[in-house]
Amino acid sequence: MQSIGGLHMQYYVVCPRKLWLYSKQIGFETEHDRVIEGTLLHEKSYPRKDKELVIGDAVVDVIDDEYIQETKLSSKMQKADEWQLLYYLYLLKQRGIEKKGKIAYTKEKKVVEVVLTEDNEKELKKKIAGIYRVIESDSAPKFKKLPYCKNCAYFDFCFALEGKDDAT
Repeated sequence: MQSIGGLHMQYYVVCPRKLWLYSKQIGFETEHDRVIEGTLLHEKSYPRKDKELVIGDAVVDVIDDEYIQETKLSSKMQKADEWQLLYYLYLLKQRGIEKKGKIAYTKEKKVVEVVLTEDNEKELKKKIAGIYRVIESDSAPKFKKLPYCKNCAYFDFCFALEGKDDAT
């Protein structure tokens, strides 16, 4: 069984089709402007790699006594960002480490606190099962046009398969 990381959780929340493509290593992301911008932000924000914490296939940007922190460019995908961070908190909890989380949004200069509760832990378990269903499937989930498709690295791929009329 393939192990999952925080990006799997984020993609599942954003778009299961994106998750499936990513899990099959169909990657257009290395040349996508937003991905490059995010990579540069990460490298600039965290030049010292010793701030990172690796938990299985998950990599947390910063950890201190009370918090783990992720840094994102903008809060446009805040719900997905929160679930990614909740997943990290869940992985830590399974290892006997209890922390709170913070997401720092650099463009808005805003910080959001995230706390793992019993309710979102139950929801996380459902999402993890959903991720495995998607990545173990032989075919991609059905195309669903979403408001942020035009900014996705997989835009051309999805719309080429579904027809150009769907892109407008």
